[in-house]
Amino acid sequence: MGLRVIPLALALTTMVAGVLLASVAGAQPPRTPLALEPSGSTGEAVWPAYEAWSRNEDGSLTLLVGYYNRNDIAVDIPIGEDNHMGPGVQDMGQPTHFLPGRNWGVFSIRVPADQAERKLNWTLRINNQLAEVDFWANPPYFADPFLNLANGNVPPIVKVGPDGEERQGPPHGIAANYTTTVGEPLTLLLTVRDQPLTIEPEQRAGRRRRSPLTVTWKKYRGPGNVTFEAEEVEAGPELTHDFDELTGGETMTSVTFDAPGQYRLMATGNDVSGDGGGGDQCCWTTAHVDVTVNP
Repeated sequence: MGLRVIPLALALTTMVAGVLLASVAGAQPPRTPLALEPSGSTGEAVWPAYEAWSRNEDGSLTLLVGYYNRNDIAVDIPIGEDNHMGPGVQDMGQPTHFLPGRNWGVFSIRVPADQAERKLNWTLRINNQLAEVDFWANPPYFADPFLNLANGNVPPIVKVGPDGEERQGPPHGIAANYTTTVGEPLTLLLTVRDQPLTIEPEQRAGRRRRSPLTVTWKKYRGPGNVTFEAEEVEAGPELTHDFDELTGGETMTSVTFDAPGQYRLMATGNDVSGDGGGGDQCCWTTAHVDVTVNP
């Protein structure tokens, strides 16, 4: 039996085809990360998180939602196939710009009383990682975002602009609308105040207590980079004003955009409750601000 000689060109073609087939066969399908899986610097998932629900005076429900970005950097997921709510409307006010780590109660959805048992879903997909959450008036998730019974704490009161509506608790609607141009600083005026706790918490030895009252600005949606600036505060993609007294006061922040488009910013007033209210879902106030940026 004679030796069969394969032409070099044919051999290379066969080898390349085999590599391509192996690559396609080995492609990792979307998956949900394991609950205790260590996070990485990049290439990780963003988990939607259902925080709590509460009942409003008119019988409607407010569903509070946040997220956990497992990446060490901010990532953007536009509204659409990879960032959508359901059933029905894809856009229910969820963010498209996801900051690193755990971000609590960044938006809320109001559900009419006659749809209180309706189950909603938020689906996110990034870096070939799929994550989703169902949320509804699930009894174990009930919480009062306006009062911590253990210490009498209530959320700060926030007002955007000189004539804005005072807001308290979970975000609802848009607090203000502005228009600016690329590279031109826009001044954001915000006032905040809070009231003392009914029961003051004990301070642990050697542990520095956080500022009694803070206001933090962050990007929530938008196609470009955002830079916040204020006197005696380091400029950056987010910015925090600190108050030594619960009486708070007025803050003045300038924000600059490097690309035209529609943006949404998030301003959060918080007190000693800290991020996520220590698991109690109280007591912070978030306001959303829309900005149209022209070329």
